[in-house]
Amino acid sequence: MGAIFHQLSVGPMDNNCYIIGCPETKEAAVVDPGAEGSRILQTLEKLGLKCTQIICTHGHVDHIGALGAVQRATGASVLIHSADADMLTSPARNLSMFMGASVQYRAADRQLADGDLIQVGRQVQLKVLHTPGHTPGGICLEVVGEGILITGDTLFAGSVGRSDFPGGNHEQMIDSIRRQILVYPPETRVYPGHGPSSTVGEEARYNPFLNGTW
Repeated sequence: MGAIFHQLSVGPMDNNCYIIGCPETKEAAVVDPGAEGSRILQTLEKLGLKCTQIICTHGHVDHIGALGAVQRATGASVLIHSADADMLTSPARNLSMFMGASVQYRAADRQLADGDLIQVGRQVQLKVLHTPGHTPGGICLEVVGEGILITGDTLFAGSVGRSDFPGGNHEQMIDSIRRQILVYPPETRVYPGHGPSSTVGEEARYNPFLNGTW
């Protein structure tokens, strides 16, 4: 059996939250719990999964808004790249203070680096791809052996992430995409932080930011 893979759109910004589970142990990782913590928890229950890890592709508030609710309910470990780690503890860095809120959590349990492997149960592994540009510590995740890439706010169907927030850099993001994502087989599925899925091949061919037409 392959990995259990479930997508749900949450919150007013329609963030894509992903649940990746081990079919043997029923352990799961939740990626980017941006909002609607109770709905994420209900989905885990319906799938028969226990969340043991919460992984943030980056530290902006729309991707971590329900982190606290999910963590408190499950006791899961929280993982984020080292360059975005302070976004969990700083409302200024995660941009929540500029949106009329003050989202602040404890420090991450594990700080990630490029090439790290995250074990989910016995059968599922996620590989960390450091893709700075949207944020300094932005990451993508390969679901190893499944032909799936979760690309956060680095790469979207037909577009790329914003680079006008503090720490953003458009040239760096394009370089990240070319080095870390476009090297995958063209049929690899791309699951972004917002919007519909795509494939590596479709983005290499049609994305105006990557094919020179923008």
